[in-house]
Amino acid sequence: MFDTLLIANRGEIACRVMDTARAMGVRCVAVYSDADAAAKHVQMADIAVHIGGAAPADSYLRGDVIIQAALDTGAKAIHPGYGFLSENPDFVDAVAAAGLTFVGPSADAIRAMGLKDAAKALMVEAGVPVVPGYHGADQDDALLAAEADKMGYPVLIKAVAGGGGKGMRLVQTPGAFADALASARSEAKTAFGNADVLVEKFVTQPRHIEVQVFGDGTRAVHLFERDCSLQRRHQKVIEEAPAPGMTAEIRAAMGDAAVRAAEAIGYKGAGTVEFIVDGSGPLRPDGFFFMEMNTRLQVEHPVTEAITGVDLVAWQLRVAAGEPLPAAQEDLTITGHAFEARLYAEDVPAGFLPATGTLTHLRFSDSARADSGVRAGDQISPHYDPMIAKVIVHGPTRAVALSRLARALDDTHVGGTVTNLAFLGALARHAGFAAGDVDTGLIARDIDKLTAPPEVAPRHAVAAAMAVSGLADAGDDAGFSLWAPLRRAVALRRDGDDVPCWVEVRGPDHQRWRVADDQVMATRRQGQWFIGDAPAPDVHVADGVATVFDAYGIPFQVADPLDVAASAAGDGNLVEAPMPGLVKAVFATAGAQVAEGDRLAILEAMKMEHVLLAARDGVVAEVLAGEGDQVVAGAALVRLEDVKTT
Repeated sequence: MFDTLLIANRGEIACRVMDTARAMGVRCVAVYSDADAAAKHVQMADIAVHIGGAAPADSYLRGDVIIQAALDTGAKAIHPGYGFLSENPDFVDAVAAAGLTFVGPSADAIRAMGLKDAAKALMVEAGVPVVPGYHGADQDDALLAAEADKMGYPVLIKAVAGGGGKGMRLVQTPGAFADALASARSEAKTAFGNADVLVEKFVTQPRHIEVQVFGDGTRAVHLFERDCSLQRRHQKVIEEAPAPGMTAEIRAAMGDAAVRAAEAIGYKGAGTVEFIVDGSGPLRPDGFFFMEMNTRLQVEHPVTEAITGVDLVAWQLRVAAGEPLPAAQEDLTITGHAFEARLYAEDVPAGFLPATGTLTHLRFSDSARADSGVRAGDQISPHYDPMIAKVIVHGPTRAVALSRLARALDDTHVGGTVTNLAFLGALARHAGFAAGDVDTGLIARDIDKLTAPPEVAPRHAVAAAMAVSGLADAGDDAGFSLWAPLRRAVALRRDGDDVPCWVEVRGPDHQRWRVADDQVMATRRQGQWFIGDAPAPDVHVADGVATVFDAYGIPFQVADPLDVAASAAGDGNLVEAPMPGLVKAVFATAGAQVAEGDRLAILEAMKMEHVLLAARDGVVAEVLAGEGDQVVAGAALVRLEDVKTT
């Protein structure tokens, strides 16, 4: 086993590889871009090397710089993770030329599977079933149209060098073929530098089932299947293992076909053979077809680890170090069921657009495995994939595992950015998905229901208002007044609309709230707050946003009464505290001349700092409060007077 490993990646997968490598006693080298200088994977590593700018082309795709970093730090091997350079055969050749070990397949194996048309021709030779279609080199428009007519519509046009849904078009009728072909070619040329396409018969109710394979360069085994049918625009959302409805006969047939595919190219390391499966009825031995092979570790590998008990990264490192396959096929078994949900910073209402922002709060369920490359306080960068985490659960049955996934998503808290968490939660509770009625069109059919906005109730506003006003932590003196219970207003906003809240604090354990026309009681029982009859949800306040962790996170904006120049009483001479708080700082000094908008003091209230500004030009006549003073609403802080003229 090599003593030092460089991980040529970032984020979640870099952290995942380091977890196993360090457990095996291997020293880890991280590489990082300008944007990742303080990233989690950098902090985890024994050594970290800066490799360039934020854009991937300036850092994580610079193979020569990465190889030099390995040489300079004494690394003997490079693990590519997934994405970036993981399936670049030229990089694999360069690693070998530098005398280093690439943790993965040979460059020849990657090239053999790199072009879909050539790969399918190779699979036909190996006896692996393929979807009926045209995979030839002649790219004449008329020929492609004629081939589509032969196989019958609908057909799928796919870029031969593609992946991730790019350069792919579904064509339902002959009249739509020409435009779809031009569009697919243009997109393929832009994305991959190769406009060639193949045309295949489209399976009308397809399932995406893939088989995890592992080879040592001579022989291979399979570690059973994963169902990745739950997709949106060809992007996987939730994966599971084993596949619903799978029988021993079909599993053996698919596993044998995947092993033949791997052994046909002398495959070494972890790989995935993807099949398109006819899901219009029960699974059949003649109803699956080779789609492509991913010559790397897959994002969804944890579900295979969960049902087999195998650490696939450990296997990768052992085989790369020259060991034989760690297990024979007969040694591998399935235990239980597993799911993985991909949590992204995405704006779902805006069409799942990638989102950015600072993660002000991040908490995962203790009952789930969470593979993440970020922490609270980290930024979601616009330069990279916006994945926050993969949430993985395991159970003795599919029903139990799915229930655990739903609960784990309920218990996941993210603050500071929008996410797809509610969308994942809706999928985990989708009746059809629970019944195992899975195909790649499920999300598209039910997209409106799956993306419906949460129902925001008055109790959510109360929870937010209690947090920002400090009343969730009210002490024994809360509500004390010589003449009446304390009354206070808390200004919130939600989706651009005002959400005015008023509270009457009647004691340390009793609050009466009014949200618009609704009255809500908050009471504390045995140390636990209840809003109405339900326990109060957790709330996190940061950067002027109170996120209520119910319905997967409901954000309220805290309306700052001091976000404009502080208003003064009467003639504008007296600057008052608009709410109870702590005087954090005083900038005004008696006799000093100030201009409209100058800072006079900072008041800390509602867990936020508010700057008090001069409402007009003038001279500071008196400073009536000092740093550290606790003041009530309406307390005079600074008195101004007119500038004297001579």
